[in-house]
Amino acid sequence: MASERDLLSTEIVNRGIEVLRPQRRLSHSSRAEVGSLSREELWKKLWFDARYDLATVLGFFGVFVFTLSVYFMSRPRSIYLIDFACFRPSDELKVSKEQFIELARNSGKFDESSLEFQNRILTSSGLGDETYIPKSVITSAENTATMKAGRAEASMVMFGALDELFEKTRVRPKDVGVLVVNCSIFNPTPSLSAMIINHYKMRGNILSYNLGGMGCSAGIIAVDLARDMLQANPNNYAVVVSTEMVGYNWYPGRDRSMLIPNCFFRMGCSAVLLSNRRRDYHRAKYRLEHIVRTHKGADDRSFRCVYQEEDEQRLKGLKISKELVEIGGDALKTNITTLGPLVLPFSEQLLFFATLVSRHLFNNGGSQPSLSSSKRPYIPDFKLAFERFCVHAASKTVLDELQRNLELSDENMEASRMTLHRFGNTSSSSIWYELAYMEAKEKVKRGDRVWQLAFGSGFKCNSIVWRSMRRVRKPSRNPWLDCIETYPVMN
Repeated sequence: MASERDLLSTEIVNRGIEVLRPQRRLSHSSRAEVGSLSREELWKKLWFDARYDLATVLGFFGVFVFTLSVYFMSRPRSIYLIDFACFRPSDELKVSKEQFIELARNSGKFDESSLEFQNRILTSSGLGDETYIPKSVITSAENTATMKAGRAEASMVMFGALDELFEKTRVRPKDVGVLVVNCSIFNPTPSLSAMIINHYKMRGNILSYNLGGMGCSAGIIAVDLARDMLQANPNNYAVVVSTEMVGYNWYPGRDRSMLIPNCFFRMGCSAVLLSNRRRDYHRAKYRLEHIVRTHKGADDRSFRCVYQEEDEQRLKGLKISKELVEIGGDALKTNITTLGPLVLPFSEQLLFFATLVSRHLFNNGGSQPSLSSSKRPYIPDFKLAFERFCVHAASKTVLDELQRNLELSDENMEASRMTLHRFGNTSSSSIWYELAYMEAKEKVKRGDRVWQLAFGSGFKCNSIVWRSMRRVRKPSRNPWLDCIETYPVMN
């Protein structure tokens, strides 16, 4: 048995050797064949064999270049803020709080009870004595909320801001490819955007939009729309105009909830130039980082907390609910819950998320407390995410509540409070007057993150985040230049 296994092993070995021998002979013959080739034939053979490898390399390189091109083409374009301008009315339109009450009394539109109420509101409003209103609104006994007066005021503020913007940026109106105008109350036909196109003789293929009825946060919505248009239209400029017509929204009645806007809203307008052109990188002031929008319109209380309607005497006005601060706090909570993960350090995100989960699990009855309630949720330290804050200057009460809830310092709120004092509530343009204040104070440094936060009817809370591209020196034109040395003031 053993001898048979030995014979079988020997046979297998011999067969393996025989199988290998032809291969060895083939190898020897191949070397002989190569040795017999001339130099030219050898190079031709090498090129023929390498040609397939070269095709593979070129194919791989082509796929790589194609993939890289698709990535860069599909990646969102950077949106740059080249510059902006804020309109400052003439000094003849300045009205102090005392003058406001006296002019209102002389107009004969208000009884003593209404005048006394407005005086109390103004005293604690946070407004100073140099805000601007169309005097004809309260000096005339006739109805001044007409289309003619509205167009006159719109022309004054919009063209004033745009003239300054085009002069500062040296951009021709015909070079603008996208125009977005927002004005909540005054929406004539033709539109305000059409008025601008007609006045500056802009090009015929301009993409123009007119946003109405969207309240004081519409400026951020307008920037969001302009961003989307710039993403779809490369190598373009976009202009965003934000304003409100004070005269057209003037309320001459006696309903106290409708008299409040009279006390706070003042003339103002901003114009912003955006670009998606790479060549504008070096001259841009800011780069757009994030936009977060929150809409609470599905809730009836939120929907009606700022509501335009007629009073019992059929006089049109803007009604402000007593629940405005509470509703605004709830909208803010939702907004910063979305914004936080985009801007906050990981440690703050972790604390915020853990608090939300614990409150959801252990909150009795499943109710959701508002931001203004005594048992507030954990609010992240947004001072770790932003260096500059532009909070919509709605009123002193709103700013006090926001400062308390967001735990911001007096320095963080300085621009908002000073804007309210100097210009009043200019609606959707107020966040740009605040940024202009910071630039006039030369507070904006390279790399600073700027948070603009605004609230509006609907009810909406919107945030926009910019990053400064360079240190911003005091501009040659700015609505604060004649008075910046006197600010900040105690307010």
